[in-house]
Amino acid sequence: MSAAEATNAEPARGGSRARGDAATRREDVLDAAVAEFAEHGFHGASTPAIARRAGISQPYIYALFPSKKALFAAAHTRVVDRIRDGFAAAAVGAKSPGEALRRAGSSFLEADREALLCQLQGYAASGDPELREHVRGEFTRLFDDVREITGASRDEVALFFAGGMFLTVAGALDVPRAYWPKPPYGGS
Repeated sequence: MSAAEATNAEPARGGSRARGDAATRREDVLDAAVAEFAEHGFHGASTPAIARRAGISQPYIYALFPSKKALFAAAHTRVVDRIRDGFAAAAVGAKSPGEALRRAGSSFLEADREALLCQLQGYAASGDPELREHVRGEFTRLFDDVREITGASRDEVALFFAGGMFLTVAGALDVPRAYWPKPPYGGS
């Protein structure tokens, strides 16, 4: 099973745990995984550390996710989904594609540093072909979703993503705002 397939796989059903409890545990593990992968990357993060953060045993992680790659893919997808949801919420009511892109770009500033770092760790982990497939899929899905959300052209969205990459790196590095471009972010 590829990391991309495992991301959408149902968690394994274990022992006497209720389905709701497993779903809650899965959410806790994903939150812990986002934090751990953001801080240490795919190769540096460990499933025992993720389990400690989530308050569960390490074997239980593997009851929820078939592999560390599947867990990384699910954590990365969670971060991308948060970013997408922020873009969509910000673009509501925009009167033009440019306004929708500006609103979405401004909303990106509200993304937490942990999410930005986890997103960057996804790019860094792309040396692994299986993870690259997953990260590329999420990147293109987000790109297509931004086009749909904003009504912007492919070129406008590409420039929006270029600015977003700057904001991601600057946010992850805690670059002083004096070095950032002035709002509005994205759109013409």
